[in-house]
Amino acid sequence: MRRILTAAGSVLAAAALVVGLSACSEDPLAAQYREGDNKGYIAANGFQTAEIPAENRGEPVDFAGTLDNGDAVSSADYAGRVLVVNFWYATCGPCIIEAPRLEQAYQSFQGQDVAFLGVNTYDQASTAQSFARDHGVSYPSALAVNDAELKLAFADKTPINATPTTLVLDKQGRVAARIVGELPEASILEAIVRTLVAEEA
Repeated sequence: MRRILTAAGSVLAAAALVVGLSACSEDPLAAQYREGDNKGYIAANGFQTAEIPAENRGEPVDFAGTLDNGDAVSSADYAGRVLVVNFWYATCGPCIIEAPRLEQAYQSFQGQDVAFLGVNTYDQASTAQSFARDHGVSYPSALAVNDAELKLAFADKTPINATPTTLVLDKQGRVAARIVGELPEASILEAIVRTLVAEEA
């Protein structure tokens, strides 16, 4: 009798393990862990956006880094302008899909006090430049893979724990909006930027 109970218990335990593993397989975090590639990101599962009232925006983001063409870049370069900052890397599926939408939004503000800056979190310069050519991205990107200070400059002001993430800084350089996940339509970003352009500096 004891053997029968033990065998039954083993079967139940095995079944529970199978169920548990199948549940983990649905979890994107578990899938990333199993891949073991140490990318250091959490992929955005879905789309979220949040706009921050002016009185709650905190201090301006003070950042400095290097563009993929070797030029220096800093927050001072964008003083008095609305700045869209998109965190991405070349093999990120949602980043590839949203690239033309970001470019569309960028083009729609040509001649206005609006700038766009990519922050590549994983790739070297040649890969970032190839991505820009292949996907028609004409605004610049800074490289953060070996630049902890660049990452921290933004992380100190708002959590950057998913890729892609897009931040919109107001004319004072404060985080005014945060989009987590793939941008579904350029018009969503354009509406946020237009609101900030209309604000007094």
